[in-house]
Amino acid sequence: MKGKFSPFEIIIGLLAIVIIFISEYYYTVLKDHDRAIFIGLWPPTMLVLLVYLNSKKK
Repeated sequence: MKGKFSPFEIIIGLLAIVIIFISEYYYTVLKDHDRAIFIGLWPPTMLVLLVYLNSKKK
């Protein structure tokens, strides 16, 4: 079943997108650059973890 996403994958993907927007908000509106960069590093980590867990299933 290629092309099908599990609910877990969809949630992680949407959460990564939301966190990117939160990071942009901190960077542009609140001018808190350090916190924005720290938060901005979470989505790649989450997505790499998702890829790792999916590779373990196969």
